[in-house]
Amino acid sequence: MAEITSLNLGKTIEKKLKSVGIYSAESLREVGSKEAVFRLKAKYPSTCVVILYHLEAALRGVEMKELDSSCKTGLKAFFRQIKDV
Repeated sequence: MAEITSLNLGKTIEKKLKSVGIYSAESLREVGSKEAVFRLKAKYPSTCVVILYHLEAALRGVEMKELDSSCKTGLKAFFRQIKDV
């Protein structure tokens, strides 16, 4: 299994993901960026939408700035729904 950092995510986000049951790059791919952020938001209320963008970009293998506007709009709408978890 590949480490989460193999997706170009830092040690801090890796530690937080592990704390919510996501231990590898494969497990992050299985749950997806939205479920991962849902879990993070529940444990770390200060989690922001930018983390969702970073996770989605990492899963797609692109830089965050390469996410198109429709993707970001959809992610932002999802994040608004879970904002008060």
